[in-house]
Amino acid sequence: MLMAAGTAEAAETTGFLLESGAVMLGTALVFVLFFRKLGLGATLGYIVGGALIGPHLLSLVDDPEDMASISEIGIALLLFIIGLELNPSRLWRLRRDIFGLGLAQVVLCGLALSLFIHLALGITAEAALAIGLSLGLSSTAQVMPMLRSGGDLHTQKGERAFSVLLFQDLSIVPLITIIAAMSRVPPDPSDPSGLTLALYTVGAIVALVLAGRWVLNPLFRLIGRQGERELFVVAGLFTVVGAAALMHSLGLSVALGAFVAGVMLAESPYRHELESDVEPFRSILLGLFFLSVGMLLDLGTIANRPLFVFGIAAAVIVIKAGIITLLARAFRNGWAPSIRLGLLLSQAGEFGFVLFAAAASARLILPEAASLFGAVVTLSMMATPFLMRLADRFEQRAATSGGTPAGPEDSPETSVIVVGYGRFGQTVAQMLMAKGVGVTLIDKKPQQIEQSGRFGTKVYYGDGLRLDLLRTAGADSARAILFCNDNADGALSTRTLQPVLESFPQAAVMVRAYDRRHLISLDGLDLAHSQRELFESAVTMGKKALKAIGIEAAEVDRVEREYRMRDCERLERQSATGDLAAGLERSFGHDRALPDEPG
Repeated sequence: MLMAAGTAEAAETTGFLLESGAVMLGTALVFVLFFRKLGLGATLGYIVGGALIGPHLLSLVDDPEDMASISEIGIALLLFIIGLELNPSRLWRLRRDIFGLGLAQVVLCGLALSLFIHLALGITAEAALAIGLSLGLSSTAQVMPMLRSGGDLHTQKGERAFSVLLFQDLSIVPLITIIAAMSRVPPDPSDPSGLTLALYTVGAIVALVLAGRWVLNPLFRLIGRQGERELFVVAGLFTVVGAAALMHSLGLSVALGAFVAGVMLAESPYRHELESDVEPFRSILLGLFFLSVGMLLDLGTIANRPLFVFGIAAAVIVIKAGIITLLARAFRNGWAPSIRLGLLLSQAGEFGFVLFAAAASARLILPEAASLFGAVVTLSMMATPFLMRLADRFEQRAATSGGTPAGPEDSPETSVIVVGYGRFGQTVAQMLMAKGVGVTLIDKKPQQIEQSGRFGTKVYYGDGLRLDLLRTAGADSARAILFCNDNADGALSTRTLQPVLESFPQAAVMVRAYDRRHLISLDGLDLAHSQRELFESAVTMGKKALKAIGIEAAEVDRVEREYRMRDCERLERQSATGDLAAGLERSFGHDRALPDEPG
């Protein structure tokens, strides 16, 4: 009987999961397609769809909390992928933004919102502080996909936004500690203290760093030799879930653990394989997370107190946008990017739900208040796509007001578009102009545009990786699109170039590769040509050096041919295996000189 009852219960659970999963995925498919068609983005489609099927409207899914806890793995996967794109040296370069701008944002926005809540609602200072600090955080799960899909993650404005969000993730433990310190509930002796949590955080990060160096990298080298793609998928998911489980067991930020694991693998030759394997899981689970956010939206609460919910949500957006804009200006951003950053981070974030629950458990706020402010968080997230449209219009207006050069909408139709008019792009464009080929020049550095204008060359302002801007520049009829920017910020990636290839199939797309790693990462794209910068000039200098020390011209030419052939072989093997050490024996060295040609 017990076995039969257990089997029946398992079958019922399976049926619930299948039915709920079918409803959620079907809703996501319909609403995301519709909202993308309207140009409002996928996130808003997920949230609205979730509100429709949630317990407060159609009740097609009755347990959104369970779904939310499962789909939070999607946030961990998102942070893992972001970590893969940020090696430790790059993080060190961003330290000023992370610990300067990030700290200032969390403190100033948290205190300003706390003061507003205290004065507007007349609640206690402790309750206002718990709510204000929670609302001061932004939505990593919403902002990071927007930056990635827009190709902005590796730009200066994208890195500033990422730096603030990363510090917010780091601040979760201190914020929970502050709420616990204000608790009106007698402390549980079994709960760890704030100092203990801080030590746990440091210890967990150190453990993940050591595991990445001594366990994960050797593991992926072993899997790479096996050539089994399924093992990469399993190992990638194990890395994310294992790091997240470690942090969860210590009561720390799951997303932070996944991010650290990604950073530890950022310099691995297998990172592109890992990213492509994990990405589908990230997309699905993150979509389910936003569906669950919509399902948690208590529409009855909003209907009972609409002015309160909408008013607080509007105040949160205005206060945060204003403070972040001024902070960005203080960190030497221009007005247009500062306003954009302020609007981008003006919403409250998913960690607000966690902190509201902690505040309710500490009896600082009532459960009804936690529900009300949860609705405020969701509404502020829903406003973000509209605010970004406003930011786009502001930037376009600023670009045509005289302070910023004109965009490519003013350019004549030409057969070639050159993106990046620095030292590399200038040479390419000059050679095309030598044969009377019409060229549209695009660059996003105002100084470069101004300097070129002094020499009579018209360069248009804009981010040449944006599809809408390329269309404005005439990419639909262009015969070639040449990306000549230096890629020092990592913007010319497979992810950003693939949409260009798909959108403009008639154009020959060529890319200036930053280095050997970048060239390998572009393997698999249907590029007409990719050129490693400095390669040809380095070969030329090598030839000149050989001649200067007395090597005969014929032998110098033989060395050049042999080097080019071997370098090509090494690139092919490195690309095929994902291992930069592949083909090392084909490179020249002190003990591997080119044998003399037989007499």
